[in-house]
Amino acid sequence: MGSKYTKRYTAEFRRDAIALVGSTGRTVTEVARELGVSPESLRGWSKRAKADRGGGRPGELTTAEREELKRLRKLAAEQARTIEVLRKAAVFFAKESDR
Repeated sequence: MGSKYTKRYTAEFRRDAIALVGSTGRTVTEVARELGVSPESLRGWSKRAKADRGGGRPGELTTAEREELKRLRKLAAEQARTIEVLRKAAVFFAKESDR
């Protein structure tokens, strides 16, 4: 979750803003000022859209790859917690069997 001051923009608004930058030849800052968004946000949206189209820098992740990475990291963390619980249970039962 973002801060309470973070504005959420629809995907359609983002697409239109990116298209406006590309079609008018104006700078990102000019278009952002006109639309009332921060230039950094619009730059980020443009960069992400470029990567999704395959025009990003080498090694730059697309949105789909970024989502997959997020999902896999969450799964890995969950599995690590499970392994830790099982390890502790094995230690407990090993001590109990020695008695």
